[in-house]
Amino acid sequence: MSQLSSETFFSALPVFVEFEGVANSDNYRALPPDWALATADIVDSTGAIEAGRYKAVNMAGASVISAILNALGNNDLPFVFGGDGAMVAVPPSGVEKARNALSAVQSWVGEELQLTLRAALVPVADVIAAGLTVRVARFQVNPDVSYAMFAGGGSSWAEARMKEGLFAIPPAPSGARPDLAGLSCRWNPIQSRHGDIVSIIAIPVGSENIAAFQALVADIVALAAGEEREGHPVAAEGPQIGLSAVGLSAETKTAPKGKRFTHRLFILAQYLLTVGLYRLGLTLGRFDPKAYRQDVARNTDFRKFDDGLKMTIDVDPDRFRQIEARLEAAASAGICRFGLHRQDTALMTCIVPTPLSRDHMHFIDGASGGYAMAASRMKKHMSAATAIAAAP
Repeated sequence: MSQLSSETFFSALPVFVEFEGVANSDNYRALPPDWALATADIVDSTGAIEAGRYKAVNMAGASVISAILNALGNNDLPFVFGGDGAMVAVPPSGVEKARNALSAVQSWVGEELQLTLRAALVPVADVIAAGLTVRVARFQVNPDVSYAMFAGGGSSWAEARMKEGLFAIPPAPSGARPDLAGLSCRWNPIQSRHGDIVSIIAIPVGSENIAAFQALVADIVALAAGEEREGHPVAAEGPQIGLSAVGLSAETKTAPKGKRFTHRLFILAQYLLTVGLYRLGLTLGRFDPKAYRQDVARNTDFRKFDDGLKMTIDVDPDRFRQIEARLEAAASAGICRFGLHRQDTALMTCIVPTPLSRDHMHFIDGASGGYAMAASRMKKHMSAATAIAAAP
């Protein structure tokens, strides 16, 4: 593969537009071996969430994506938001910039959010040497925004090595700050309209069960699709305009210390202007608050595939029971491991380079733990199953 084609790998990928395509292996292509995986997560995110700091945890996870995209000057890279962490695949020309961004964002998270972010930069060549691949697909949610889907086991391998301390990137010196321009969290929690906001993680067990796992994914997606907007937590007209104190505080901290008061005033002014325009039914130049809210609803990543299915959906009690029963049957058959977490509301964290363009991106997670709590429950189930299997 030439240097040019390697650098433009993701932007050249064909897209699929129906989410069911995540179960189709034909939609995936192997990431070039000269790329690297920048991966990070919050240490003891479960403890932070139990202490009520889920907004800060989500902000930290999204900051990894924001810092790397800004450092490389490229919003069109493969990445996945995991609630308490994130992964971004970077081309060879961006590896050193990603390394510096990971160092700086660790320092920022530690000093401003009082959380510990660990990070690693894993060469895809090392993933391949371990007998795995990083396969990427491009799911187009609308003509302006696409999200990457990952398969092949490579991203999970990279995350596991990070947690072992391998390929580690140390934090930058105190006071170092990443470029977090566009990172925001101005929306209030999004209330369930149907019963529960359910965060789901399901991963395959064994390579021999891949076909059965793909069928499981198709079934879960189909069950969720029977709900309004396929279980999307955000209504078609968009989230209610609001500005939470916690969100305002977190976003203010993305600015340098000497500019925070000004940045806080700017955020408040933007919010008040948006509210005023919306209530009066007015636009300002190319900015239409009603259209912006609708774009937010279109552009969210409420479902994804990262070596397994991840969804945060709004479903009624009966549909939840059907989804849970299908997952339990698959787990009993040795096809998957899964974790679920139910809550009343969802949280949104955003990357908005400019509200005048339509390519802003929005990350959805459950508001009381979401993916992190679902992953914790999955690990507990796996530990219990291992203990039972080992018992005499």
